[in-house]
Amino acid sequence: MKPADGSIMNETDLTGPILFCVALGATLLLAGKIQFGYVYGMSAIGCLGIHALLNLMSSAGVSYGCVASVLGYCLLPMVILSSCAIFFSLQGTFGTMSALVIVGWCSLSASKIFISALDMEGQQLLVAYPCALLYGLFALLTVF
Repeated sequence: MKPADGSIMNETDLTGPILFCVALGATLLLAGKIQFGYVYGMSAIGCLGIHALLNLMSSAGVSYGCVASVLGYCLLPMVILSSCAIFFSLQGTFGTMSALVIVGWCSLSASKIFISALDMEGQQLLVAYPCALLYGLFALLTVF
């Protein structure tokens, strides 16, 4: 809930996001779902879409690596949800509610970082909506 530091967009670190994508694929594999291609494909296409959207919405440009870094690091709560899917089914009410909370957490975290780094005050919900759509796809992979 603290304000995000905008200076983190100056550093492009893709090691953590790639590890989180591998961790998401591995936990999905342990849950009996072979979805590595979908995880990497949706990550790449989603990063391209968010990159295009942010470059259209902000006066300052943002690099693809920075977008991939922020979206990848904000994927960590989805990895936690996918880890829970190893031990119990998420296809009931509890799974649906926890997936909604995780999608909200991921999208609000990513949008807060983008808003503070790109000086887009008052546009957090406009950025959070496409982020929620992207993380919602990951939640669908995890739950079903």
